[in-house]
Amino acid sequence: MKIVATLKRTPQRDTRMKLTPEGALVVDQVQYEVNPFDELAVEEALVIRDKFGGEVIALAVGPAGVAEQLQTALAMGADRSVRVETDQPLDPLQTAHALAAAVRKESPDLVLMGKLAIDAENGQVPLMLAELLGWPHASFASKVEVAADQKSARVTCEVDGGLEIVEVTLPAIITTDLRLNEPRYASLPGILKAKKKPAAVIPLAEVGELPAPSVSVAAYRTLPPRQKGEVVGSAEELAEKLLTKKLV
Repeated sequence: MKIVATLKRTPQRDTRMKLTPEGALVVDQVQYEVNPFDELAVEEALVIRDKFGGEVIALAVGPAGVAEQLQTALAMGADRSVRVETDQPLDPLQTAHALAAAVRKESPDLVLMGKLAIDAENGQVPLMLAELLGWPHASFASKVEVAADQKSARVTCEVDGGLEIVEVTLPAIITTDLRLNEPRYASLPGILKAKKKPAAVIPLAEVGELPAPSVSVAAYRTLPPRQKGEVVGSAEELAEKLLTKKLV
């Protein structure tokens, strides 16, 4: 099987972001990593490849710095990487168009993506990509079972009421959730091999005309400080305070 696993670089999970007085992010000293949900996508792609054979292509959209995160995917075991190069920020629909161009060029059997990125947390790109490609999709996968003939996949999706099992014909888009797998660590031999694996770069101008941006971030702001709690001496006093504050 030919599988594309998309990824995005996001700030490391323990990063404490700082803001300028104007509400812009201070990113000079920020360290980046592979978006955690995208790590799950890479891992699942490797598991499926190891079962059926084929190759895994790590795909990203972004500046030269994203090559470091693609190297992580290659060190995990991906066969090669593709980066659509752009230094300008893209909104979700523009990103989906850029990814769609790269996916069409590769013609994979399956695209695996994280359900969302932990920085923007909009979760829109996978669905937009499926729509642009005209492919079926399954979201929030906690289990993926590719059929023996590799023409369909049975996906267990996490929904608010529990689990939903859907079957999609391939090619399809599947987004990953936390309980799908446990991503492997990149070993030292894997890191050394990653440096010799193919890493293609596609200029943004080659993916075709993108739509005009429809979403932009005007500014960021910090959350207000938490108010100091109150200690009460009895359940009756607690109930009275809740009633006074119109919380019940």
